[in-house]
Amino acid sequence: MQAATAPQTVRATTLPSVTGALRAVESLIMSSGQRTARRNAWTAVLEDRRRAKDRVEAQHVLEAVAARPS
Repeated sequence: MQAATAPQTVRATTLPSVTGALRAVESLIMSSGQRTARRNAWTAVLEDRRRAKDRVEAQHVLEAVAARPS
């Protein structure tokens, strides 16, 4: 007769995401002020891209309306 063994638990640890790893490296290298400035700059870039996309879409709408016969 064999002795009952306790069930073994298997723990799965997830690998850090690339973004998480980059932020960890960034936090080691940069001071908090530099990190904030970099994030603010990136947010501004994304906002500028969004506004540019909106301008292009508005231009297309205006061109389509102008091309329609009255």
